[in-house]
Amino acid sequence: MRPIDRILDIMRTLRAPEGGCPWDREQTFATIAPYTIEEAYEVADAIERNDPNDLKDELGDLLFQVVFHSQMAREQGLFDFDDVATAISDKIVRRHPHVFGDGQAGDSAEQTRNWEAIKAEERARKAGDKPLSVLDGVSLGMPALNRAVKLQKRAARVGFDWDRAVEVLDKIEEEVAELRAEIEEGAEQFRLEDELGDMLFAISNLARHLKIDPEAALRRANAKFERRFRHMEAAFAAAGENIGEQGLERLETAWQAAKREVG
Repeated sequence: MRPIDRILDIMRTLRAPEGGCPWDREQTFATIAPYTIEEAYEVADAIERNDPNDLKDELGDLLFQVVFHSQMAREQGLFDFDDVATAISDKIVRRHPHVFGDGQAGDSAEQTRNWEAIKAEERARKAGDKPLSVLDGVSLGMPALNRAVKLQKRAARVGFDWDRAVEVLDKIEEEVAELRAEIEEGAEQFRLEDELGDMLFAISNLARHLKIDPEAALRRANAKFERRFRHMEAAFAAAGENIGEQGLERLETAWQAAKREVG
């Protein structure tokens, strides 16, 4: 039995009304979606850690999510795994006419332009008679920072963009000033959230101009914070002290030491 046939058969057995797994049978597209997103992040984490064995396992977990969704759709008469595989194969061939047809693409930049043009045509066909927007097709399910970047890229296609990264920095400083003013005036929570959102949107725009993935940058910052904080905890523990009993001044001193010692 081919490995893909085996995993499809396992999924059918898990979802079987008789003899299947109660938990698996209870799941829906909505309840499984968070796990699908989590598995995609774990794939990215394995890549970032340069761990090929872990990457193999995480890709398997992500594939299982596709199989899970496909089986639920099959039970509802919507589509099955073969339909999913056929659809993506057709799409990839359609979007690479320079490989599978008589199209031309001199370099990766030209291919990217062609790819986006083909996607725009697909969106237009899908929309039918509905009004079109350059922002159509930007999924609401994307992480907010990445969705912000994608919205900005779409807007930039029609010239709605800053010319230089330094101009985005000016915008960030403006947003910081507006948030500061709201804090000092004791603004309501929804106003603070609104201004903070504007600031994060501007920061994601700066990341785009600098050709930096903001999600990847934040993951690196999270890892750096965790590394330094754990070092602080270990240092206090080695001295027989509890980190939770230290004042801010000692914590700041320990933090600076951690920065020097573990980067």
